[in-house]
Amino acid sequence: MSQAILWQRVEAAIIFVVGLALFRHWNDAMEWWAALLIFFAPDLSFFGYLWGPKVGAAVYNVLHVYAAGAAMVALGLILPLHDLTLVGALWLAHSGFDRMLGYGLKLPDGFAFTHLGRIGKQDERRS
Repeated sequence: MSQAILWQRVEAAIIFVVGLALFRHWNDAMEWWAALLIFFAPDLSFFGYLWGPKVGAAVYNVLHVYAAGAAMVALGLILPLHDLTLVGALWLAHSGFDRMLGYGLKLPDGFAFTHLGRIGKQDERRS
């Protein structure tokens, strides 16, 4: 793993922890099961791959950039919409969680190709 990728994964871990901390700080009523469902909601973007790798990558990336969660937090604070702030914090945490584990933003070549490198089992003969 390159130093740049290592640093991006460390940064992702920090974003994950910050998102969870913000959620914990602001949450006063959301049940744990609802938070868990919202945390994993961005993974529904996988359905974009039903329309091919280019559409799948675009849908996945729109829902997994840090800016998506950060924008929800900001809008929730500005409007003020408390629930949107909570969703944004969980969304941000999810994006950090995925990248911390090595699931980067997708390239249009296919699901396994990300900005952090290829994911999944790889044939040693092809490397």
